[in-house]
This record gives sequence, C-alpha cells and structure tokens, in this order.
Amino acid sequence: MGYKKLVLYQKTKELILIVYKTTSKYPKSELFNLVSQMRRAAVSVLANIVEGYSKESSAEYARFLTIAIGSITELEVLLEVSQELKFITQTEHKNVYNLLQETKNLLYGSRKAIRRRIGN
Repeated sequence: MGYKKLVLYQKTKELILIVYKTTSKYPKSELFNLVSQMRRAAVSVLANIVEGYSKESSAEYARFLTIAIGSITELEVLLEVSQELKFITQTEHKNVYNLLQETKNLLYGSRKAIRRRIGN
C-alpha cells in the first residue's frame, strides 16, 4: 500500500508503539481511563491518516488530517496530565513528547501541502 511509504505513517506507528510501551507502566486503576484514552487517541491519528489517504479527493484527505491533528492534540494534553500525576518520568515524557511533536509537525505540513495543491 502506498500510505506505508509515507514518513507520516511511519512516525505515527512509532508514536503508537511508544505510547503503548509507556502506558503499560501506569497504575492498573488507570487501565480503563487515561491509558485507554491515550491509546485510542494515538491509534486514531494513524487510522485517520490511512482513511484519508484512501479517499478519492485531496480535500477529503486534508479533512481527515485535520481530525488526526485533533487526536494528536488530545494525546498531547493527556501526556501532560500523565506527567503531572507522576505516572511517567520526565525522561519518558520527553521521549514521547518529542516524537509526538515531530509527528504533529508532519501532520500540519502534509495538510498544508495538500491544501496548497488544491488551492485552499
């Protein structure tokens, strides 16, 4: 599939894996709360990238990238809350946060390029 060649796809998969690994250390009491929400948000980013990529129009792809940006922003806030609750160390936060920001920048850049191409 063509989307698997996208750097955005690859980085987002990497982000999902680090989110799963990091949240596996959270307290069991958070399994159906913060852990579940963070994992769903991370997976949602990738799902929207792939779904948008498969659409017939660039405008639809840009719309799905906007949804992915919402999901990654949600993940960013939940990561911040996790650090404030001391569920993760500063180092863990930094590792996830850096990859999250890199992925978020790719999302914004991809959406901008598509919008420019379609004259939006």
